[in-house]
Amino acid sequence: MSESTSQPASASYVVAFGQHPDPTHTIAHLSDPHLLAGGVRQYGVVDPEAGLVRALERLEHLRPAPQALVFTGDLADKAEPEAYARLRALVEPVAQRLGAAVVWTMGNHDEREPYAAGLFDVTGPAAAEPQDRVHDVAGLRVVALDTSVPGYHHGELTSDQLAWLADVLAEPAAHGTVLALHHPPIPLPLMPAGAIIELLDQEALAAVVAGTDVRLVLGGHYHWTSWSTFAGVPVSVASASCYTSDPAPLDRLVSGVDGHQAFTMVHLYEDRAVHTVVPLAAAPEVTGHPGDVHAQLAALTPEERRELISRKDSWLNAEGEDHAARG
Repeated sequence: MSESTSQPASASYVVAFGQHPDPTHTIAHLSDPHLLAGGVRQYGVVDPEAGLVRALERLEHLRPAPQALVFTGDLADKAEPEAYARLRALVEPVAQRLGAAVVWTMGNHDEREPYAAGLFDVTGPAAAEPQDRVHDVAGLRVVALDTSVPGYHHGELTSDQLAWLADVLAEPAAHGTVLALHHPPIPLPLMPAGAIIELLDQEALAAVVAGTDVRLVLGGHYHWTSWSTFAGVPVSVASASCYTSDPAPLDRLVSGVDGHQAFTMVHLYEDRAVHTVVPLAAAPEVTGHPGDVHAQLAALTPEERRELISRKDSWLNAEGEDHAARG
């Protein structure tokens, strides 16, 4: 199933301060909001809606703005229709303000029929099928793969899905392809029990991906940030906006905690991708400069900027050290 969601390129920086050009594409990678209907809290503690709202607020601070908001699954904790409706009500106005496409991906907590009806207005037999979709974001192809298994928490892709994906990838996209799926094909050295609910038969997917124009694989599921490679392609796993998994728990098989929530920004260039974790929690600023300094720096020559910012005894650096000493 294909959807054309081409968006204009994101606003460029006024002046490039370094040797690299602006990114060609900017993606906000969010995962595992686990929304619940009626404001119910997870485990009686975590407010999943508050986490998602905080993530969306942080998104609107970013420049350049993302061209796509890619959600890698577990959108609704219990697949409630009201939760999907609330998800759209929260996300779509923000996406519209940003001029961003929204890419939804199925997770193990989602259920196909309410997911398809609530997010795509699809009902009937098509709603019971795997919810795989293709999005065009200004020439970048984003393929949302449904790795869910009805009645289970592990993931898999059927032979029909793999054949469909091979057909999609047979023709390269203008700026390559990003795969979005809930169950990421990565090892789990810090949470080996998580492998019980991993994506099965990963080699079958690798055989389809290898040698194609796939540039990135984006996943979620494990509620922490991680990176790896798969079939020669970088894999980025985003943390959750609800609760997260503690990678260093004390005497616990697994440990879900109310902290460390984040999403990941992905900046694509012609020859590389840059991933940046954006924490959701507020933190006190201990040093910094106001935003209008950007315009002042842009008015300088590259040599003047280097002398001001890089030179250790420049007035700006001396002023910063003096401020720190005064507290």
